[in-house]
Amino acid sequence: MKVIPVVLSGGSGTRLWPLSRAVLPKQLLPLVTDSTMLQETLTRLSSWADVADPIVVCGNDHRFLVAEQLRQINLNPEAIVLEPIARNTAPAIAAAAISLKDKDVLMLVLPADHVITDVAAFEAAVRSASVAAEQGKLVTFGIAPTHAETGYGYIQSGNALNSAAGAFEVARFVEKPNAETAQQYVDAGNFYWNSGMFLFKPAVFLSELEQYAPAMLSAVSEAVAQSYKDLDFVRLHEASFAASPSDSIDYAVMEKTKLAAIVPASMGWNDVGSWTALKEVQANDADGNATRGDVFLKDVKNTLVRAESRFVAAVGVDDLLIVETGDAVLVAHRDRAQDVKSIVDHLKASGRSEHQMHPRVYRPWGWYESIDMGERFQVKRIMVKPGERLSLQMHHHRAEHWVVVSGSAMITVDDVSKLYTENESTYIPIGSTHRLENPGKLPLHLIEVQSGSYLGEDDIVRYEDTYGRS
Repeated sequence: MKVIPVVLSGGSGTRLWPLSRAVLPKQLLPLVTDSTMLQETLTRLSSWADVADPIVVCGNDHRFLVAEQLRQINLNPEAIVLEPIARNTAPAIAAAAISLKDKDVLMLVLPADHVITDVAAFEAAVRSASVAAEQGKLVTFGIAPTHAETGYGYIQSGNALNSAAGAFEVARFVEKPNAETAQQYVDAGNFYWNSGMFLFKPAVFLSELEQYAPAMLSAVSEAVAQSYKDLDFVRLHEASFAASPSDSIDYAVMEKTKLAAIVPASMGWNDVGSWTALKEVQANDADGNATRGDVFLKDVKNTLVRAESRFVAAVGVDDLLIVETGDAVLVAHRDRAQDVKSIVDHLKASGRSEHQMHPRVYRPWGWYESIDMGERFQVKRIMVKPGERLSLQMHHHRAEHWVVVSGSAMITVDDVSKLYTENESTYIPIGSTHRLENPGKLPLHLIEVQSGSYLGEDDIVRYEDTYGRS
């Protein structure tokens, strides 16, 4: 069994606001352990001897974060494929399938934001599915339900496949049910949660895509044919990919094909689609509370409390979700976890930014975060990784003062470069061309004070950029 993982790192995870946001969504966050969900998805395959380097498909805005997280776990991917625009799972999977030279290898399609606690059971399910996939089936993995969940779609299994032990024909896919219907599915014994994970040969999947979604196959094929390398990334051709219909693999292929098969499994799976789902996969104390961060509880039961940046205390409350970040606090009854999305909708409609980004913003060279701001000024903390540098740039509307807190900074202002160390500072006048670099072996930390008539991030003219953003 030779398997190449295709990891889908798209989506925004809006029901996990305020932690998950568009610029830093849940798959790129350490939600359950100290590793991010993307890293967990990839490391659970690391002990398999017959698994090839993965293909990771992600959006353009997340490319540097994805690359950095792979570097942190010493993983060299086969490719990081960039979607120029979100088009759901079917086009993303098609792009990976088309790009593979060996169309008879087994493709293991995995969302990057799932928890799987029983890795041995997961591997056993993949090995069982590989028999059916080698025989030309499009195999999906069904999760044996532990309760009547209304937040998942279900798959009904049909007759057993005689040639592949543990695999069954797919009788039908069904949408997310109401509570009564969900209980009927659980009682029937042959309905499983739709995991969104798949195993098949690229050649078989593309053949079925040609039959059931030819316009999608044509558009994505052109996007791959006109793709090009950009640093460590593969950029799909924007106009061609945008011309593809936007559809999930379920709607585009799996619900229509006669080749669908299902391997049921119990592997401690959870898609962590809400705060209550996250509470389920975290350790709970004797009172049913799950906490993370600097938290104090007294007479509290069945509550999730997550503190990201400061002390959080709760007294005499039950059944709550309390999540604190640097710029927002969520308090909700745990039965209303699905309604968190309405907060994100409100922020969007109000023209606010708290749904989009955190106070700390990650860049390929490091990160920055806003400390304070007011009329005509803003104060930021900046970290530059060793050996990295910002773009050579200029601002039309703001001046900047830089104070080195720790590390070494090579600062260029109007073609004059000088090395600055701890407690030294410099001034960047409006209109001056400048660049910040870290020539040292330790992270560079500095404070930036901006002043001027306009302080937006779009007041940047880049002349030269290591990361192709100029």
